[in-house]
Amino acid sequence: MFLRRNKKIKRDEAYEYWTLVESVRTIQGPRQRIVATLGKLPGMDKEERVGWEEIGRILDGKPKPQPDLFEKEDSIPKWATIDLKRVSVERLRHFGDVYLGLALWKKLGFDEFCKKHLPHGREDVAWSLMSAVLVLARFSAPSSESQIAQSWYAKTALDDLLGVSCDKINDDRLYRALDELLPFKDDLCRHLQDRYGKLFDTGFDFLLYDVTSTYFEGSVKFNPQAKRGYSRDGRPDCAQVCIGLVATPEGLPLAFEIFDGNRTDVTTMPEIVEMMESKYGKARRLWVMDRGMVSEENLETLRKRKTHYLVGTSKAMLKRYEKEIADEGWQKVRSDVEVKLLHSPEGSEETFILCRSHGRKEKEMAILNRFSGKLEAGLINLSRQAQKGKLKKEIIDRRIGRLLERYSPAASLFDITVTSEEKKIIILFKKNDRYAWVCQASGSYLLRTNWKEKDPAVLWKTYIQLTEVEEAFRITKTELGLRPMYHQKQDRVNSHILICFLALSMWRTLQQWMKTKGLGTAPKKLLEELKEIKSMDVILPARDKIFRLRLVANAPKELKVLLYRLGLPLPNKPRIMENVVETLGG
Repeated sequence: MFLRRNKKIKRDEAYEYWTLVESVRTIQGPRQRIVATLGKLPGMDKEERVGWEEIGRILDGKPKPQPDLFEKEDSIPKWATIDLKRVSVERLRHFGDVYLGLALWKKLGFDEFCKKHLPHGREDVAWSLMSAVLVLARFSAPSSESQIAQSWYAKTALDDLLGVSCDKINDDRLYRALDELLPFKDDLCRHLQDRYGKLFDTGFDFLLYDVTSTYFEGSVKFNPQAKRGYSRDGRPDCAQVCIGLVATPEGLPLAFEIFDGNRTDVTTMPEIVEMMESKYGKARRLWVMDRGMVSEENLETLRKRKTHYLVGTSKAMLKRYEKEIADEGWQKVRSDVEVKLLHSPEGSEETFILCRSHGRKEKEMAILNRFSGKLEAGLINLSRQAQKGKLKKEIIDRRIGRLLERYSPAASLFDITVTSEEKKIIILFKKNDRYAWVCQASGSYLLRTNWKEKDPAVLWKTYIQLTEVEEAFRITKTELGLRPMYHQKQDRVNSHILICFLALSMWRTLQQWMKTKGLGTAPKKLLEELKEIKSMDVILPARDKIFRLRLVANAPKELKVLLYRLGLPLPNKPRIMENVVETLGG
């Protein structure tokens, strides 16, 4: 069987397709029979002509040049007698993941930005290339600068793709690249805003803002921002810094700021708004933030700046609308989510939106009932022990405190009294009215805004996009290895976070790129599959020469089609390494 390329002209337009053909014997003689019509295989015609010399053009996004009038002969002989016993494979390198990362680096224009802004001097390797190495390593396989220099870089095909040999990559040069890149943090953020607009036609009228923290290993004596505070990583024993991230509704990161580790979320908001307005103008943007950023002072600041906001509110404010929660008139915006627009207080320009999620209600009630049951069982067991008269009141109080701390979600549901008699008795009283309110309010939350939009469904959908920022934090901490940090100096810490921010912008750009091409939104899966694509040198001993051919392994058909739709075909033509072709006599 063999594949046959077919060409058909219909209405003056040429169509190409492939058929699977087999030769069969018949009474009339040998005949060819079509087994299947495969249609046009994506990129099949291009794939036959993609070689290593095409990589630079593909990564730069340049059109394919017109062929020369007289084609040059391929330097690889078509036929050679090979000693099969001596065939070997050498120099196995990771190719697919760094190839994709480099394409994203150039797609975002980071290569041109670094060439233009980073200083040029007597350095052996341009700082623009060293910056690319740092961010590509963070994007593909997060590791320390020492590990990049000692092992990671040599295991990749970046020496072919960047033209920088492995002996030029050392940890001292990588650390200096961090120092060279950091002063251009704000310029990079402005550059990203411009690139997002060109690539995805992204608007910046809506901005999402949230805060996370990341912790250190070590004492971090030389970083004044490293302090103990509320840890979102469950490491209150470690010093940390807080990071405020501004993103678009699509989750594309725009800017970030680093705060002291003991700063509360609500105190960071005015600083971020001031920063964004000073750098990007005072447009009437809509800021979307969760309830951790909300205080009356902050909202008054936004109103004075004539800035719109859409924010979550505290649970205490929800109590004011107990009647509205029980009433009808809900509008369904999703199968398990309902919303209701509430009347604003007199003289207020604000709108309140009551939201209710059935899935969230079931989850909250399951957690509450589990903690309530365990707390009640623990208190009853402690009461039985106390009645035996063997426990002092101080010990009973401490054990009650530990139980309330362990099962804190249900602590407000009980009144607990310890008698001062000889036999201590713990009297429990469950607050049924409190329990009834919690059951009614579970799954409900309240939003407030001074935006003129009056459709509660639109307001809810805009607010729920905050999950994009939360997802960005998760990606940065897990896939991109933001935590824990081992740098001790403030500038190095800031550089590390900047590198993670740039890698995050590449990750989210890939997600949007895939989405626009109809390829889903799972960059992690694509990256994992590409990590299996290796480049290698195949050694072919001939009669009078030893040929060393550098090639890239074939990708599965599905991955190959996906890469062609992204415009990133893998090179399938081997490249002869002329500098290492050896004669048998030598």
